[in-house]
Amino acid sequence: MEGKEVVTKKKKNSKLRLVVRILLIIALIIVILLGIVAGVGTWYISDKLGKVNYVDINEENIEVNEQVEEKLKGYRTIAIFGVDSRSNKLETGTRSDCIILATINEDTKEVTLTSVYRDTYLEIPGKGLDKITHAYSYGGAELALSTLNTNLDLNIKEFVTVNFNAVVDIVNAVGGVNIQITNSELQYINQYIDEINRVTKHKSKHISNAGKQNLDGVQALAYGRIRYTAGGDYKRTERMRDIMMAVVEKVKKMSITQLNTLADKLLPKVYTNISSSEIISLIPQVASYKIIDSTGWPYKTEGKTINGVWYGPPITLESNVTELHQKVYGKTDYVPSDKVKEISGKIVKKTGLK
Repeated sequence: MEGKEVVTKKKKNSKLRLVVRILLIIALIIVILLGIVAGVGTWYISDKLGKVNYVDINEENIEVNEQVEEKLKGYRTIAIFGVDSRSNKLETGTRSDCIILATINEDTKEVTLTSVYRDTYLEIPGKGLDKITHAYSYGGAELALSTLNTNLDLNIKEFVTVNFNAVVDIVNAVGGVNIQITNSELQYINQYIDEINRVTKHKSKHISNAGKQNLDGVQALAYGRIRYTAGGDYKRTERMRDIMMAVVEKVKKMSITQLNTLADKLLPKVYTNISSSEIISLIPQVASYKIIDSTGWPYKTEGKTINGVWYGPPITLESNVTELHQKVYGKTDYVPSDKVKEISGKIVKKTGLK
């Protein structure tokens, strides 16, 4: 099954370019900050960024395969984790239901976004073969980054984590978002609305009809969590992007006062190891970033049930990693590391898929 979604240069537009900026600088929320700080000083930016939950993780604990750092010189990749934490616990103990890799070519300023599907069957260091979504739960950002690095031959040291429940506040703050609901989505969305209402203490109403709807925060989050229609988790990542794009359109029309209030409310819900000074240094470069591709990974995968649990093994890990480095890092003759080949062999042996 192909899990590939590509946005070509011809198709990109102003909305998509703005989404890239969001993902590169503290996920969705920093677009609000960028709107606020237009025309004001660095001191004001620093004050706002002081609200972000900064953590200084030990980079020595993040595993990287041999010789990978040298091969990836000139590229910077930031991992963005969307977690489903009901207690706002962002360090460990919660799964990363959304994983996006934002890769910047530091010479050309071209950007590639890669969504790693949550059910992808990979090897979590110290835990064995499992879904990639569980790595964050087991060991927070350090283990999640180590898992991405060792399985995909990457060298990621920076991350941003946002609780999905922040989506409720974001969407409510912009007055809701307009989303097209299909009949198949209507079958599931109200179950999620009920669950999110219980957790967040909101009282959002059910969606009664298919068609274009103005969704409030709870309803939008429920829409973004649907994963049992055709396309499964692959379609869910598309829904998340739809919500993001709809929010961007609303944010672009907000006043400075509204943006300021929204930033104060939402920035404390961001958890990252990117320092305020580093974010400030990125801001002047943001306008020059250009998106050239947005895809889902693995490029080729097939569902497999193991001991009653559904997984999405890459077919094969080795070939998917080769293609990733060709497409994202321009390595036309890329040969995966011995570690990737070893893990790939384990997955084939366990699943029988090759």
